[in-house]
Amino acid sequence: MKRRIVIPTEDQAGKVVADHFGRAPFFAVFEIDHDGNITSKEVNPNQGEHAGGRGHAHNNIMRYSPSVIIVKGMGPRGLRSFQTQNVAVLRANSPDADKVMESFKQQDLQELTDGCQDAHHK
Repeated sequence: MKRRIVIPTEDQAGKVVADHFGRAPFFAVFEIDHDGNITSKEVNPNQGEHAGGRGHAHNNIMRYSPSVIIVKGMGPRGLRSFQTQNVAVLRANSPDADKVMESFKQQDLQELTDGCQDAHHK
């Protein structure tokens, strides 16, 4: 069974992890196999309201059917949204998306349990 991992990124190459989920310019969507090997990667622009689009990034991301979201930070509303939809939210341990994916494969990432205190949405 393949799983999808979404990481918010600063760049269209999907290399630099964004500081905050909803304000990320792009989202890297990694598909991995049952052994944790990356089988595909696509990078899509953030189409949420913070990026000039419509709706909230956490709702828009669900069209990719993610299993896991890996972030540096996320507001409490986004975090609750994923939790209620049974999507795991993990804390990135590096600004490098490839290193984060390697840490994910090694099961070295911690669960994000609290939204950012400085988030604009509560």
